[in-house]
Amino acid sequence: MSKQVHSGFFIEDWRVQPEEGILTRGNITERLEPKAMEVLVYLYSRAGEVITREELERDVWHGALVGYDAVTNTIIKLRKALQDNARQPRYIATIPKKGYKLIASIAPHKENLTTEAMIETATPVAGIKQKYQPRRASLVIIALMGVLFIWFAWLWSTETAPTLINDSAMNSIVVLPFENLGDDPKQAYLADGFTEDIITDLSRLSNLLVIASNTSNTYKDKQVTAEKIGAELNVGYVLKGNTRRLGNTIRVNAQLISTATGFNVWAERYDKNITEVFAVQDKVTQSIVEALAVKITNQEKHRLALSTTNNLEAYDLFQEGQKISKAGTKEANQQAREVYRKAIKLDPTYGRAYGALAYILASDYRRGWTDTPLETLSRALALAEQGVALDGSIPQTYWSLGYVYLMSKELDKAEKAVAQAINISPNYADGYGLLALISNNLGQSKRAVEFITKGMRLNPYYTWDYPYNLGCAYYFLGDYNAAITALEKAQERNESAIPIKLYLAASYIRGNRQDDAEWVVNELQILSTTATISHTEKTIPIVKPELKQALLEDLRKAGLPE
Repeated sequence: MSKQVHSGFFIEDWRVQPEEGILTRGNITERLEPKAMEVLVYLYSRAGEVITREELERDVWHGALVGYDAVTNTIIKLRKALQDNARQPRYIATIPKKGYKLIASIAPHKENLTTEAMIETATPVAGIKQKYQPRRASLVIIALMGVLFIWFAWLWSTETAPTLINDSAMNSIVVLPFENLGDDPKQAYLADGFTEDIITDLSRLSNLLVIASNTSNTYKDKQVTAEKIGAELNVGYVLKGNTRRLGNTIRVNAQLISTATGFNVWAERYDKNITEVFAVQDKVTQSIVEALAVKITNQEKHRLALSTTNNLEAYDLFQEGQKISKAGTKEANQQAREVYRKAIKLDPTYGRAYGALAYILASDYRRGWTDTPLETLSRALALAEQGVALDGSIPQTYWSLGYVYLMSKELDKAEKAVAQAINISPNYADGYGLLALISNNLGQSKRAVEFITKGMRLNPYYTWDYPYNLGCAYYFLGDYNAAITALEKAQERNESAIPIKLYLAASYIRGNRQDDAEWVVNELQILSTTATISHTEKTIPIVKPELKQALLEDLRKAGLPE
């Protein structure tokens, strides 16, 4: 790295500090992971040139074998940090079928310049020449800008921040991610699994409103008061805690806090043998039920008494698989498959592991990542059915079965399976999301809107598939502007998700935005070689022929190849 790059540089109004791994602009600081920073430095070193994926893999990844999505996902992270727009880029442009180009103005960081001189000599933004202003005038302007920034931020938060509908007749709770206090980072699996299992257990209770884990995970590693969380999510209670594993022992601290007062309603510490971790989970769940005086049915009592596995090694492997699979790449799916198979080998009765493996195989089928699609889907169905047979007490096994049925185009069976998942867990946000997807493919888009709205209520900080389902529903309902708005929001959350781009391209066609549709199709072809009319027709589970053909025709008009 040259001395110039070593000391930092400017990309328009962003100051890049490679050694610290951060970007700063005013009072905004964005932290980049090392590989993303390496890519940004590389783009800076060749600003204005078209950089191919092959060059990035050769010079940044140094020839290491990486997945096709690795470069794309890194560019997505850079755009997100720079607050750039892929469709109308200000910093990094995608050159279809060629690569990427840094198009922003750049300048080296001059450490010895005064602040005023830096302002005067820095590369102008958007062609506006900067003039030196007296220090007092500068301070006044900065102060006014600060006030305006706070005002606009307040307006934005009140207009766009997701809210949870209040239900005064029901207690509500969010379970924050348990902290891992151990020295071994691998023990984070234990803390993550502990959190997820308590959310699953509490979600089974019909008289308790439980926020989904995707939302609670947004608070991970953040110092936020219970009162602030209560105001943001409109919940009455927060559960927080930590775990520490030392050899064969585990220590768990947990506390239930009222968001109205900020005081503990209940708190406990457990020092147990590691083999008793599942008993500790049960004890925490039971203590919350008692502290909140939640009324539970006999059926719910029975379900709470059941455990998914008593094999700690299998449990650790399952949690590892869960973390790996979130990457959503072909390589991640391959790794997760092997991990789930190891978990099943250690505990052949572990129903949830069967369900997770079934979902991975069905996802491979959906995305064209298998050379034997029919055999893969058949194997997924067998695993999903076995998962339910082994453990029908949790929603996840029924959810997996529903997803596989959906991919098999057995939508009636899919709907029944997911309905059973919600019957088990009335707070299961992802269950409502999958019901919305099924409803869209059944041509029942009004129901899809109802289901996804319910899911968003339970999961205010929802993932990309929620606005995606909403956008699909609006597309089928003929409200193309609403469809585009929802699908663009989904794309902001995941720029590499193929399904979003398919429906977004079709919606742009219906909205008479041919150029935008063609742009999305170009991105699709960069992301996936299986993004074709024929693959979409074979795998998309739309029941009504007229709806499927209309979608395919829109994609043809957008330029998707046969």
